[in-house]
Amino acid sequence: MVGGKRIFEAVGSERRALLAQLESEIVACRACPRLVLWREEVARDRRASFRDEEYWGRPVPGFGDPEAGLVIVGLAPAAHGANRTGRMFTGDRSGDFLYAALHRTGFASQPQSVSRDDGMRLHGAWITAPVRCAPPANRPTVAERDTCRPWLDRELALLRGRVFLALGAFGFQGLCAILGVRPRPTFAHGVEVALPDGRWLLGSYHVSQQNTFTGTLTEPMFDAVLLRARALLEG
Repeated sequence: MVGGKRIFEAVGSERRALLAQLESEIVACRACPRLVLWREEVARDRRASFRDEEYWGRPVPGFGDPEAGLVIVGLAPAAHGANRTGRMFTGDRSGDFLYAALHRTGFASQPQSVSRDDGMRLHGAWITAPVRCAPPANRPTVAERDTCRPWLDRELALLRGRVFLALGAFGFQGLCAILGVRPRPTFAHGVEVALPDGRWLLGSYHVSQQNTFTGTLTEPMFDAVLLRARALLEG
């Protein structure tokens, strides 16, 4: 048992080192001219309420527990959220909704994520996105998702994810391609896809203000998806 623990710790240490290396490569990426221009323009011409803050203004790496069984895939960083703070779903209303739900369901150490150094810890969960730079009007293109795909490919290969939760159709389609889901199922809130290797792909409406403010996505609806993910992980 002691020998097995040492092997596990060695593997975990190597995974963390590889994820750190991947992060350093992601934050240096300048592959999409439109996104580079926009993210840096936003970081320079800051929103008045954040004018005294230093914006991240770079691609945003994944965040969470390197040993996570649950991998959550969103859309792209928000211009004044993750593009400002440098952490996925941090510093905006979408993140407030997401992290509160993760806290209620036992995946997060606290209910709100406001900065990279706020002490937030995820337990058994990892958050990432198919596009790493903030896009104009929060609408990345399919071509930009395809250009960014190698980062997500490498990230998922390093993680030990067993349940993948896509927030919205854009991320769901991207995950279907990466996970080799054929035929590709129609996206819907609560959709579940059993993969041949025993892993699962789940879908949820995105936690955007457009969905949460209109009641398209409610707290009970989203909690139910997260609890289903936990049940699959434990089952």
